[in-house]
This record gives sequence, structure tokens and C-alpha cells, in this order.
Amino acid sequence: MTAFTIGEDDMEAIATGGAFLGTGGGGDPYIGKLMAQSAISQFGPVKVLPAESVPDDWLCVPVCMMGAPTVMVEKLPSGDEAGRALEQLEAFLGRKADALICIEAGGLNSTIPFAVAAATGLPLIDGDGMGRAFPELQMVSFTMQGVSATPMVIADEKGNSSVINAVSNLWTERLARSQTVEMGGAALVALYPMSGAQVKQGILRNTLSLIREIGQIIVGERAENRNPADALVSRLNGKRLLTGRVVDIERKTEGGFARGQAILNGMDEHEGQTFRVNFQNEFLIALNEADQPLAVTPDLICAVDADGGLPVTTEQLRFGLAVTMIGLPCDPQWRTQAGIDLVGPDYFGYPQAYSPLEQLPL
Repeated sequence: MTAFTIGEDDMEAIATGGAFLGTGGGGDPYIGKLMAQSAISQFGPVKVLPAESVPDDWLCVPVCMMGAPTVMVEKLPSGDEAGRALEQLEAFLGRKADALICIEAGGLNSTIPFAVAAATGLPLIDGDGMGRAFPELQMVSFTMQGVSATPMVIADEKGNSSVINAVSNLWTERLARSQTVEMGGAALVALYPMSGAQVKQGILRNTLSLIREIGQIIVGERAENRNPADALVSRLNGKRLLTGRVVDIERKTEGGFARGQAILNGMDEHEGQTFRVNFQNEFLIALNEADQPLAVTPDLICAVDADGGLPVTTEQLRFGLAVTMIGLPCDPQWRTQAGIDLVGPDYFGYPQAYSPLEQLPL
């Protein structure tokens, strides 16, 4: 892979692709798209570097939003929280960052780093720590490689901020989550400061390129009046899990997460069937009416509007909405025992054991 630049016009595809690959979570990327477009318009395009070209001694820092995506529908960021978090982390470390990272390849967190990169002039690395979105801070490939999430800085739109040092990445999640709740349910953070050598060891590569390509596929298929589901399944080696209409939705924001489930009545080839999809910020498990899994975390469950073809996030689910759910295989790192322990169904309290997507019946 080679370096490339991202301009204002590219952010539409990146936001659309991020909304799809974010498995329903990560927050609505529309807000981050506007922030990134504004910053790029003011400061210029963002350079994206392949991970293999990053010098080993560089300081590389992810910046992201933390909290419940439902909160971001009404509680908009002021725009400078992520930049302030980065500046304070740099001050604590006593050195400037050399590059930025997307912590997850989905939602708002696939767009906000572009805004910070444009404003600071720093390059972004083509990759992320999840290959999708997950709800908790420790759920990244960097944790499996022994990278500490702290020191971490958390900042809100009111000007509050704090530095967190914790004994483990799980404790970082717990401490930061409680602060996020007190900050109104959403905050911006800079964390997992790491060397270029650590980046090359742990990052899931080329996901920013993939997000842009996915967005281009969706935009292109819609321009031809085609639903993009089939093209996405083909390009991403996925499976069409179900097409159905939401007949019941349970959603609540608690503990800094959007938790709930959706019940869907099947449509088209799935007529007469009933499905259930559970989520915690992200879609985590899809089940048929016999409670047999169709797809299970850490494999991806992505949704598009069955009529318009645009990605659907968990906070956009509503009664009567027709959606197509697509399953995608996760990165091989997540299928190791360490990955399953970190983000598998047992961690989230689901009784179903993890089975790879391609081994599950439809």
C-alpha cells in the first residue's frame, strides 16, 4: 500500500463506509463528517500512511469519542475536545505526537480523527484497533499486544478534562466510563500512546482504505438504483443474514452504553420467520426464532436500509424500518483465544458459544 490524501469530498464515502463497518455503533458519523470537512476546508487535506512506512520511534496516538451513541443525537461536541485531549496527553508525555490512529473502523470514530489530523497537520495511519466497532476501551488489538491504554486524557464539551492512569486496560475502561457518564454520557479521549514499532505489531491494517471503498460501493450502487447489499456481500466475503422489518425495539442508555434488542419479522425470502438482534452500542448477536445464532461477536453484523440502501446504526432502529443484516468475518486476530476472551459472546453474557460466521447455518 502507498500513502494517499483525503480531501473534503472523500469524507462522504468515509462516513458512509464507517457507518456500515461500525456494526451499528461508534456514533452517527454524520457529525464527525461535518467536523472533518470543516477542518479540511480550513487546514488542508489529511495524509494517510501505510503502517509499514511508520518509523519505529514515532509516537502514535488514537483519538476517539467514548460514550453511548444515543447521547450524541442530542449532545453535540463543541469540536475542540479531541484536540484538547491530544494536547494534554502530549504535555503529560513531554513530547509531540507524530501520527494519529483511528481506534475503531466505524461510526463517528472513523471520522473524528480526520478532523484532528487536519487541524494538527499530523498524518493518519491506514488501520485501526478493531476492524469494526466495539463498545469498550480495552476491546482493541493493541490490548492483545500488551499496549497500555494509559496515560489517557478525557475531555468534554464544557472544558472539563482529566488524566487517567490505570493498572490495566479493563480498569481504564471502568474509570473512564464513570467519568463519561458524569460528563453527560459522551466525551472525547486520547489514549493508547504507542511507538511506531507497536503500531506495526498490533494495528489491523488498511481499514481506512477499506472504509473509503465500502462507502464508494454504497454510493455507486445507490446511484444505479440498486441496493448495495449484494455488492457488499460479494466484496467483503460476507453473508446475507436476514431481511426484515422491525416490529419491536427495546433500547435504554445505562452505564454509558446504549443497550437493547430488536425483533424483526422476515421479508422476501425470509417471510414468515422472526429474528432477534441484540446490541450494546454495536450489533453483537443475531438469532433466529429458535434462538440459534446467525452471527456472533466478534464477527461483524452490519445493517443497511432495505429500501434506500444506506447503513443503519443502532440508534436509528425504529418500528417499521426494513433492514438487511449482513454478516462479515472478523479479522483473524479476534478469532484467537485471546480475542474471543476479550470480545466473544461470553464476555457480553450471551449463552451461545462463538462459531465462525462461515460455519453457522442460515
